[in-house]
Amino acid sequence: MLVVNCGSSSLKYEVYEMPEGRSLGKGVVERIGMGVGNIDQESPRGEYHHEQEIKDHAVAMELVQRALIDSQYGLLSDLGQVVGVGHRVVHGGESYSQSVVIDTQVLAAIKQNIELAPLHNPANLTGIQESMKFFPGVPQVAVFDTAFHQTIPSSSYLYGLPYELYEKFKIRKYGFHGTSHRYVANEAVRFLKRAMENTNVISAHLGNGASITAVARGKSIDTSMGFTPLEGLVMGTRSGDIDPAIIFYLMERGYSPEELNTLLNKKSGLLGLSGISNDMRDVHKASLEGNTRAESALEVFAHRVRRYIGAYMANLVKVDALIFTGGVGQHAPHMRERICRRLENLGIVMDYEKNRENGSKLGIISTDYSPVTILVVPTNEELQIAKDTYSLVFGSAQA
Repeated sequence: MLVVNCGSSSLKYEVYEMPEGRSLGKGVVERIGMGVGNIDQESPRGEYHHEQEIKDHAVAMELVQRALIDSQYGLLSDLGQVVGVGHRVVHGGESYSQSVVIDTQVLAAIKQNIELAPLHNPANLTGIQESMKFFPGVPQVAVFDTAFHQTIPSSSYLYGLPYELYEKFKIRKYGFHGTSHRYVANEAVRFLKRAMENTNVISAHLGNGASITAVARGKSIDTSMGFTPLEGLVMGTRSGDIDPAIIFYLMERGYSPEELNTLLNKKSGLLGLSGISNDMRDVHKASLEGNTRAESALEVFAHRVRRYIGAYMANLVKVDALIFTGGVGQHAPHMRERICRRLENLGIVMDYEKNRENGSKLGIISTDYSPVTILVVPTNEELQIAKDTYSLVFGSAQA
């Protein structure tokens, strides 16, 4: 199974042997349409690197094909070994609540939802179209970031706006990171040897982009990202939740819509608060050195995560597990500790020694007597896409 994640100027890919779920290697094509670009591929056989002008995604896909079957560092002996291609697609709107084999109707829906994801869906669509040309007759599967959250009720997805805005413009909460939240929820249930049917979890995907999801019996019932990925938690460069009136206040003081869009999406979050970096590692280092703005940024980040955990515990009523995943959730024990220090009254009791010793491995970091089990679960969206693709191509219940 070939997994493709196509961006506006990059194309990431990975090959999985299914149903074992074994990665044969992965690669990335960068600087597409920006003059001289490069492709880098890594596998147990070694690292493949090539540079040339990459004018468009067609050239990028051609480079991927060449790298896949390279005589020295290739991942495959023959392109005919690819029997399914899974594509990450950011936005499926209300059209799809699960992954689907791509046909003309699916392509039309992805195109229709470009207005909801103008930065991502066009690139995703291009990747699919080019893949169809280079792998004719091979089933192509769309795995939507938004699909997992289509089960959330209207009480969660509707905003307190005139209802005609939902009817006319489809303004509602969609949520993102769905593939990651679904993967780690399944992995946590498997690790705990529980049944999904009687398990409720809260999944915190914390990274440069961050979101948190309440999962009841395998279904998303609420999530922090909304109409766009800007809503919710404080992130690397995104503000997360703010008072909407701040936008009008700043517009009255000369800010343009474009400047505000850049401000909220690219200059806020940890970067804006700390004035140092959007990278949690840099902010944490500065905090340890006594930088008060860095310390404040970390506290704001943790506070926002705690607030959502509390809200989701109220809605789920019974919570069996709290999952940390994503770049920060998996690799920053100091932030996990900072978040959990005030959650004991909710039955979330961290074992701080276990948390520090665990580092970033799959494992339990709560005390034996904690009513809610706290876990670190490394995410793997590419493997989930491969599972979905395998399931749809071969009719397996693997996913």
